[in-house]
Amino acid sequence: MTAPEPADPPSEDLTRLAALYGVATSYSPSPDRIVAASATAVTSVLTALGVDASTPGAVRAALAAREREQAGRLLPPTVVGWTGSAPAALAGLPAGSRLRIDTEDGATRTSADGLPPGVHRLTATAPDGRTAEAHLIVAPPRLPAPAGRTHGLLVQLYSLLSRRSWGMGDLGDLRELAAWAGRSLGAGFLQVNPLHAAVPGAPTDPSPYRPSSRRFPDPVHLRVEDVPEAAYVADRERLHALLEQGGRLRAAVLEKSELIDRDAVWELKREALRLIAEVPLGPGRRAAYSDFLAEQGKALEDHATWCALAEVHGSDWHRWPTGLRDPRSAETERARNGLLDRVEFWSRLAWLTDEQLRAAQRAGREAGMPVGVVHDLAVGVHPGGADAWAQQEHFAAGMSVGAPPDAFNALGQDWGLPPWRPDRLAESGYAPFRDLLRALFRYAGALRIDHVMGLFRLWWVPQGHPPTEGTYVRYDAEAMLAVLVLEASRAGAPVIGEDLGTVEPGVREALRERGVLGTSVLWFERDWEGDGRPLPPESWRADCLATATTHDLPSTAARLTGEHVELRDSLGLLTRPLAQEREEAARDTGEWLSELSRLGLLHGTGGGGDASSEEAQIQAVHRFLLRTPARMIGVWLPDGVGDRRPQNLPGTWDQYPNWRLPVADAEGRPVTLEDLAASPRLRALMDVLGEPGS
Repeated sequence: MTAPEPADPPSEDLTRLAALYGVATSYSPSPDRIVAASATAVTSVLTALGVDASTPGAVRAALAAREREQAGRLLPPTVVGWTGSAPAALAGLPAGSRLRIDTEDGATRTSADGLPPGVHRLTATAPDGRTAEAHLIVAPPRLPAPAGRTHGLLVQLYSLLSRRSWGMGDLGDLRELAAWAGRSLGAGFLQVNPLHAAVPGAPTDPSPYRPSSRRFPDPVHLRVEDVPEAAYVADRERLHALLEQGGRLRAAVLEKSELIDRDAVWELKREALRLIAEVPLGPGRRAAYSDFLAEQGKALEDHATWCALAEVHGSDWHRWPTGLRDPRSAETERARNGLLDRVEFWSRLAWLTDEQLRAAQRAGREAGMPVGVVHDLAVGVHPGGADAWAQQEHFAAGMSVGAPPDAFNALGQDWGLPPWRPDRLAESGYAPFRDLLRALFRYAGALRIDHVMGLFRLWWVPQGHPPTEGTYVRYDAEAMLAVLVLEASRAGAPVIGEDLGTVEPGVREALRERGVLGTSVLWFERDWEGDGRPLPPESWRADCLATATTHDLPSTAARLTGEHVELRDSLGLLTRPLAQEREEAARDTGEWLSELSRLGLLHGTGGGGDASSEEAQIQAVHRFLLRTPARMIGVWLPDGVGDRRPQNLPGTWDQYPNWRLPVADAEGRPVTLEDLAASPRLRALMDVLGEPGS
């Protein structure tokens, strides 16, 4: 079925021009439906890509220019090759063309045969004298896979408080959890939320998926007492007072059931870290810090400069004095020189955070984890933040990433994240993406990529327009995957793609070919091409992380009891009568419980007990996951103590405390890391994963 044309459908010339730039003029929200994009949306996107499509004449001129450019081009800006096969782009060179390849290790070659993995410089000269230069990315054919089958825990770090943290979970807690889970639970990994640097505000956006920077982590996660220089702070009385205030924030969350207050935590930590930064580094520490500065280079200087300028001018660089909006301007250089102490402070914090992140990963590996900490890569960054300022030439001005209307959201979604320009990425040899991945793999045992479909295409929404008036823009998925495989292979780290929801045909197959694991959530795994019944475990895909739930979904206890429906009703989020929603939820849950019973997975707890109890049912859900061939099995940590509340409820902002809840038990009482380590219920659930014959 084809939907009605928009009021201003693209002309034939505009459609041809859009195709040459990877801009879609229609999309399919379902296999039987095609929706046309508006000419306004297509024109706006082309404008953001530097193409004048404002008039029919301009469209014709741009079309002719683009066709001439492509006809006369010897090579694209970036060429992709996979070890063991020649780059496909070279097959299009005229016969007799000469090659010069300057490899990243300094060698020079005249053939692409047998090139080592890396990012090389390619020069091609045609017999008629035409010359072209390109980046040549050569990657192994597949990513490294996890060593054998493994299971682990999924947790939002801020929600995991110990009796030592300052009102939110920190990297000391992550290190402790990794050491305990690896040794005592046999866990092979811990998956956490994005720990990217946030945009400061009043209040700060608590979502970890709209960061200021994806390349640099947020120092709010630091365990202050674990910084070596903390032992030598001159003002011991003030530091002790800050420690006590941090304890009061912790007590407010754990004992008074107050929400996690990230801003209050950061206010205390920032002052404590200021005191620590006044302590001179010893010779060994100074050398390590100097090495870090050299490794991070200009990117860290830009990030620290943005942080320093944001303290003075606010956290949206679009509102700064005109000269400071350009990171390369003379005004910015003068401002940086005038704020050197603050730039140094933020650079030091980046180093300290990197140290503690790497320590957490080491703790996991030393505890026997084959993977360790799985870090999460958000799909984009805040438009006013550090990355968007420092790399603005790579972002599409006036555009935001989102999602088109579908069966679940008729209005579409606008995530408020500026997209990377695919043309600028290609021209740079995908340098921003390479640098980002390399930074994350410094401390990641594996990487989860949120909305992994964004490696293929993203829904661009013109500023000031609703999400319904956007269109898809395509990226060079082969190049994006080559960069991902190259950097992950260098780190020896697996990659998990979050591929839930509507996925374009061919995407999952392309990801699987390159070794990227998918994400399978139990409640969504049904025989959609058949009778819609729960998908038998043997029919699940093997190349995935299999879980019962995620941070954006109800906990398993809430789903089993139907409390997730009651919560959405209390917030006015239901689109159908409550009775109808209850009936559908009960039917869905009942079908799964019947399947668990049919497979003989419902057991009484503790060697007996009621097999129909909530705890027994949660254990049965995880026995089912073990029956699948999935390479990784993830246990949502709050499921281990019967937590009812989701960490994030999509579709809400101030109606629900998203990203601010501690892990809690079935009665809503906060549970500390120490409580978790002593929890018989969590231990029993994790023991399920080691049951013989499961």
